Amino acid sequence: MPQISVLATGGTIASRQDSRGASVASQGVQDLLAGVAGGTTEVVSRDIFQLGSYLLDHAHLRHIAEEVALEVARDDVDGVVLTHGTDTMEETAYLLDLVHSSPKPVVLTGAQRPADAADTDGPSNLRDAIAVAAAAGARGTGVSIAFAGQVFAARATRKAHTVDPAPFRAMDGGPMGRVGADDVQFRFRPVRPPALPVPSAAFDSTRVDVVSLHPGADALLARAAVDAGAKGVIIAGTGVGNGNHQILEWVEEAVDAGIAVGLSTRVPEGPVVPFYGNGGGADLVGAGALPLGSLPLFHARLLLALRISHGETPAPDMLAPYI
Repeated sequence: MPQISVLATGGTIASRQDSRGASVASQGVQDLLAGVAGGTTEVVSRDIFQLGSYLLDHAHLRHIAEEVALEVARDDVDGVVLTHGTDTMEETAYLLDLVHSSPKPVVLTGAQRPADAADTDGPSNLRDAIAVAAAAGARGTGVSIAFAGQVFAARATRKAHTVDPAPFRAMDGGPMGRVGADDVQFRFRPVRPPALPVPSAAFDSTRVDVVSLHPGADALLARAAVDAGAKGVIIAGTGVGNGNHQILEWVEEAVDAGIAVGLSTRVPEGPVVPFYGNGGGADLVGAGALPLGSLPLFHARLLLALRISHGETPAPDMLAPYI
């Protein structure tokens, strides 16, 4: 019988209305598991914290990564499930995937409807996540998100709808698997690059900001980010990753000052393709901006932050396996 460790961090799946009628994460893991565990899987569990994922910072993410690594290292644990709010689940999943080196699966899940809603989706999602973590076919797939009967690889998955019960969408090929009535079926296995070191304490204070471009945008916000202590800034460019002359001037200044500048796009799908001049992506890359391929914008932010926190200077060849 496989043994799965369930770690809880709060989120909608653990939320109930307070005296004001607002939903607040307040349930522990034992409440979440009531009526869920059993069958052919043995479950051990513990709480990490109880927070909505909109409250998490880098220190919380590092703590989650450390706790997951401890569970994965246990000889008696075959897989790990992490309950988490959906607001930033994609970011935590991606960070965990970057540092996950074991064949044991790690599966994130949560809910779109709180625990005290008549139609809460938390128990079914948690049941599915445990099934995925226990499935033999999940070994070697890294970190995934199990939600609404589908299984998504962490690398290219984003929350695409605020309230839909199936909010996640894979940006490069759809879900990698589905949870059936009696089994878990996988369509493909993600190709995963070498694992990076688990975040150190330096990750907590490593600031990487995102600046989105629009008609009339200047470099004021990018400069303010650096003044506030950012060691990296990602430009969410227009189209395939374009800027303008003011942003180009700032990129030249920032790169000269040792600031890591990433080039992404504000477009939900598709890669950065730096081939426009006259302030476009080709000029930004020529000035030292790092093109971030098809990696989702906020995944890219974590990748830069992790590498910078380890004392590295991000470069195209260093980032290439991860984008």
